[in-house]
Amino acid sequence: MADHTTTMLIHATVIGTGATLVMDAWAMLRKRLLGVPALNYGMVGRWLAWLPRGRFHHQPIAATPSVRGEQAIGWIAHYLTGIAFAGILLGLWGLDWVRQPTLAPALIVGIGSVAAPFLLMQPAMGAGIAASRTPRPNLARLHSLVTHAVFGVGMYAAGWAARLIAYPGWSLA
Repeated sequence: MADHTTTMLIHATVIGTGATLVMDAWAMLRKRLLGVPALNYGMVGRWLAWLPRGRFHHQPIAATPSVRGEQAIGWIAHYLTGIAFAGILLGLWGLDWVRQPTLAPALIVGIGSVAAPFLLMQPAMGAGIAASRTPRPNLARLHSLVTHAVFGVGMYAAGWAARLIAYPGWSLA
């Protein structure tokens, strides 16, 4: 039987990956239905690749020279971030949450995760705090909040999937 840490890591990986997949599906649907372009995770990869070179802030990131492998770096970081936030969910609510997933904790962490782009990623990439330097900051903020709420719903759904995998004798009721 796996120890507690291993069990937490496995559940965080399943839940975080599942929730990130839901978020990405939402981005594709949003693009198709609303014409809102999906995020370019290559820009995240570019930002991360420049960190070891001593560059944290970009004005804007698109003007910074590209880096080989930035798309892969960005997508890997995107999924690892989803796993990390699932780890936060499990760290706060414990493995009991996987045994009986509830929506509120997943939404709290999902919506709370919007602090990362608002306070770290967007300012570092030249978009300002909470997209304040973008052409339509309020619309950008709304899209971010909705997307992170969808991520929270994704954690809830992936929590149920993890429960059914880890505790197959349990029903959905």
